[in-house]
Amino acid sequence: MSTDHPPLAAVPAVAIDVRGVVKTIDNGTNSVNILRGLTFSVPPGQFLAIMGASGSGKSTLLGLLAGLDTVTAGSIVLDGTDITNLNEDKLARVRGRKIGFVFQSYQLVSTLTAKENILLPAELSGMAGDLESRADMLLDRVGLSNRGHHYPIQLSGGEQQRVALARAFVTKPPILMADEPTGNLDSVNGTHVLELLLQLNREERTTMILVTHDAMLAAYADRIIKLRDGAIVSDELVAQPQGTQVEV
Repeated sequence: MSTDHPPLAAVPAVAIDVRGVVKTIDNGTNSVNILRGLTFSVPPGQFLAIMGASGSGKSTLLGLLAGLDTVTAGSIVLDGTDITNLNEDKLARVRGRKIGFVFQSYQLVSTLTAKENILLPAELSGMAGDLESRADMLLDRVGLSNRGHHYPIQLSGGEQQRVALARAFVTKPPILMADEPTGNLDSVNGTHVLELLLQLNREERTTMILVTHDAMLAAYADRIIKLRDGAIVSDELVAQPQGTQVEV
């Protein structure tokens, strides 16, 4: 009897690999260098915070990592897929399979209920399985099990961001990207959302990229990259005490 086993699926050594990325914008009279040859990699499961002042290039970098914009030079590999030269259709498929998003402005569909908003990316991606149960589980995880039938206008800002958080995780993406996810929230709701983000990140083992100007938020990351004028000025691991909790 054969004892051979089928080979295990290859796991990428890095979740994100950025090599020599340059982003230049032509404003009609001259070219402006937004990003200047960035190189770094992110291992699977790491929580990376990207910091910098306004105009440092952090939001531009996030857009490139998410496949929402294209590089001028260099390359970006996401979860084993080189997205550098993909057309829009292929980029859309990569985003649907590999990336979850949390935005500062929530970006919920106003005509859909909380639960329908959560289900939307799973349905668009053709995800199989019991989607209703996963949406219900995520609603419960973010403390909104009794609010699934409510529309965004019926929810507070903190509740809307929690719905957006559940939506980002519904497809079980290997990578989650968050752009100032607590920027429109008060300190209590912002802390609650961050706590949920960390909990889901750890339990789902999702690689997380957080763009923020808030040093207190970034302190909960595993690693912080700081940008200035489109260049990396520091890249440091953050020592987290065992059992670190977000204090409310």
